Amino acid sequence: MLYDVRTYTCRPGTIKKHLALYAEHGFATQSRHLGKPLAYMQTETGNVNSYMHIWVYDSAGDREAKRKALQSDPAWANYLKISAEAGYLISQENRLMTAVSFFQP
Repeated sequence: MLYDVRTYTCRPGTIKKHLALYAEHGFATQSRHLGKPLAYMQTETGNVNSYMHIWVYDSAGDREAKRKALQSDPAWANYLKISAEAGYLISQENRLMTAVSFFQP
């Protein structure tokens, strides 16, 4: 399994607006192509302007194919446009991870 762990940081005071925009315009489209995320969480302590989500893929090839399909979807392009125009996001960190040998999710 390949875990795509993504952490985003929003401008202070905009995280609720950003998550509402994503819920309305992005989540259904992304889930249709990638499946349901393993986790989608907002930070409770620390940098409260950040959130993270984890998507699970069978392999790097599976991830590549699903992400390619997502990127070619006009509904996803529309969400990205709306999100960019809103300007809530200031950073993104992606990490592709695998489980250690003694942990079987």
